[in-house]
Amino acid sequence: MGCVFCEVLSGDALFLRGGHFAAFFDAFPVSPGHLLVVPLRHLESFFDFDEEEAEELYGFVARCKKVLDKEFAPDAYNLGVNAGRSAGQTVMHAHIHLIPRYAGDAADPRGGVRGIFPGSARHGVD
Repeated sequence: MGCVFCEVLSGDALFLRGGHFAAFFDAFPVSPGHLLVVPLRHLESFFDFDEEEAEELYGFVARCKKVLDKEFAPDAYNLGVNAGRSAGQTVMHAHIHLIPRYAGDAADPRGGVRGIFPGSARHGVD
């Protein structure tokens, strides 16, 4: 069975493309503008990037953010990585969720990504 992200990367649904990465809209977005940043090279985990890819990553994500700022005008962002099945990764092609956030989109957004564990979001320092 092929990789769904590799199939998207070979198509024309890309939002942005860089040297080692591309971004496209999540098929099941949690907010308007929810992007997936994906390496062009098929890698299973976020921890598999080589040095050159790792060096490019921040700049590419920042570039995506600038375009989302212009097109969607969010108030904030969450970045998320699910690295491994036990962390919730379902597509085994490394990817980063760039999730725009909007005032009022959650009753109490405190704790951000800690919300993946019910009851723990309000106990950490973010």
